[in-house]
Amino acid sequence: MNTADSQSSIAVIALERFFEIGKLISESLEAVLILYHDDVFTFAHSRYDVLVAVMSSGIAIRKIAPLLTDKWYDPALVVVTPDMKYAIPVLGGHHGGNEIAERLGQLGIIPVISTATEIRGVPSVERVAQIYDAAIMNRDSTRAVNGAFLDNMKDVHGDISGFPSLIRVHPPAIALATPGVSVLITSSPYIMGIGCRRGTSKVEIEEAIEAGCKEAGIPISAITTYATTVQKLHETGLHEAIRDRGSLVFLDDKTINEQQPHIMSNSQAQRLGLCGVSEPACLALSTYGELVLEKQVYGRVTIAIAR
Repeated sequence: MNTADSQSSIAVIALERFFEIGKLISESLEAVLILYHDDVFTFAHSRYDVLVAVMSSGIAIRKIAPLLTDKWYDPALVVVTPDMKYAIPVLGGHHGGNEIAERLGQLGIIPVISTATEIRGVPSVERVAQIYDAAIMNRDSTRAVNGAFLDNMKDVHGDISGFPSLIRVHPPAIALATPGVSVLITSSPYIMGIGCRRGTSKVEIEEAIEAGCKEAGIPISAITTYATTVQKLHETGLHEAIRDRGSLVFLDDKTINEQQPHIMSNSQAQRLGLCGVSEPACLALSTYGELVLEKQVYGRVTIAIAR
């Protein structure tokens, strides 16, 4: 049963006997309401950012456990006890679960928050990224950075604008960060991956960017982050083409080769020791791991777009 727009990022899953509770919660969150069935978590896992389960935590955990892959792609899971007393972010507290649990407080439901940063009032990297609508470029850094916040900060309840470890860099600028720093870039949901042959000119790359955006039906202004291999660090044409368009991120070989491109690499990428360039580069920085535009070849430039 689906009582709302299927494009909603929140789904409330309720056992039949708790349907009225589920309806109340879904209306409060402006979410999709789905009646529980055996395959409901399989259906909802890849379609929604947050799942609110009105049932025992045991049922929800056993059903979603086999589907879990990575915290950056799995939906957050919030269990609401059938008596509407508690909302418990079981998964993805930093990825929307805590926020939804707190919103349910408007219905008198008590949020049970277990993430250490929120308990002490210390902003997590993920929460700061959410507040500023930013993408985390080096996701592996977040555990160490959040841990360091807990070890070194007093409680900082309230406005985080003065948070001493939050540093803004305004363009034009070059940011050089050590491994202990989480790098965030404010951007649209779209990431463009770019590959090019040695010596490709600024004009060639600009024309390829325009052609790729046209093919995908996305305005150029909607893309503010571009990604490629670190092996293209010295390509002057690439730097010049992106300079006034947004941020250009160079990814190491390991990060690129961990991705699974839709199209197998061509001989050029294989000669670089990579599984590809444009597709894996944009997928590595994407939020949802979805290709909006599969790899397209425009002369000496390859373009792909992910979200």
